[in-house]
Amino acid sequence: MTQSHPTSGAVPDPDCPVSLELLGQVYRADADDLPEILAAMSTTTRARLAVYLYGKSHMHQLGLRVARECEREDLVRVADEIGSVVYGQSRLKPARPATPSPAAAPPKKISLGGSGTKKISLGGSGAKKHLFD
Repeated sequence: MTQSHPTSGAVPDPDCPVSLELLGQVYRADADDLPEILAAMSTTTRARLAVYLYGKSHMHQLGLRVARECEREDLVRVADEIGSVVYGQSRLKPARPATPSPAAAPPKKISLGGSGTKKISLGGSGAKKHLFD
């Protein structure tokens, strides 16, 4: 069985407010370049892009980064209450990674060898006296 692959490239999502080329630039941009790319967009397009990305599970964090470059009023204008939520979440400080408390008990060791130590006999009449671990 052969599997066919499209050769025409990616199909643009009709809900995406920017071209695939610009979306790719935003997706690949590092923290220093992203504000410059976003500044070239209109405030409405930038807000629509933030909400669009926020709604995609694999681009949720990128949507929040874009929303940090938006005004609350712009996000609310394009997405009503969702825009307000996106704005608020974009301004939250990132959660600190959990650190183990010093009073926490050490983890239990797991053994796959059974409940006790078994002795192995090598057989023979003299082996009954000599057990090996």
